[in-house]
Amino acid sequence: MGTRGSGRSVTSRALDLLGAFDVGHPTLTLTELAARCAMPLATAHRLVGELEAWRALERTADNRYQIGTRLWEIGLLSPFPRRLREIAMPFMQDLYERSKENIHFAVRDGHDAFYIAKITGHRAVPIISRDGSRLPMHPTGVGKVLLAFASAEFIETYCARPLGRCTRHTIVEAGRLRRELAITRERGYALTVEEMTLGSCSVAVPVLDTDGSVKAALGVVVHSVRRNLARYVPDLRSEAAKIAEVMSEHRGDPYPGFVHDLPEEA
Repeated sequence: MGTRGSGRSVTSRALDLLGAFDVGHPTLTLTELAARCAMPLATAHRLVGELEAWRALERTADNRYQIGTRLWEIGLLSPFPRRLREIAMPFMQDLYERSKENIHFAVRDGHDAFYIAKITGHRAVPIISRDGSRLPMHPTGVGKVLLAFASAEFIETYCARPLGRCTRHTIVEAGRLRRELAITRERGYALTVEEMTLGSCSVAVPVLDTDGSVKAALGVVVHSVRRNLARYVPDLRSEAAKIAEVMSEHRGDPYPGFVHDLPEEA
């Protein structure tokens, strides 16, 4: 994860340790934490002990570490995701009742799709996304929508970056991705076919602000054997419009300023 400066504060180093966890690394050993943060083992040991005492980290039965419940409790106090989740969830529930498939609601933060809420069920295909998780935009349905309707400058910046390959079907060629995004804008919804996870496909639509800009994305993820994705579009658009209407009634909430067109990697 790069070399950390020797003059960094204790707070910065503690935040590095917390930031070492991600969807692909939900648990880490002390040695792995130190390595991912380019931190001396003794320093990591001391700081991890303090974070564990504060319940920011928890130790598992096999002597690994994971994010603790104290951070979850604090995270629930954040007004932005809590309010957006409250707005979207009733309409997501209606969509789930009709489809019995995975339902996603996400916004863009930097170069990632940030998952605000998710509904799943026993029949739905297993997926890796979770509430509060981040995934790349180009291989995900909600992410592809958010990317397609971003500014031309942002799209060029994104396409110029290395595009991670999640499966053999992931679009990683910049020119091909630009064409896919153009098609997405033209038809008004995004499709993915096993681009994030083998065995699953997705369709997503934008959630529009009153000025026509895209503030969020609503999507359905289904098993590849049930990949008649276009049939979900009318219901998705209907529920997205309802979410947008409620969002417009809460213009004082912090969601309008959350989407960032960052010229550089955040």
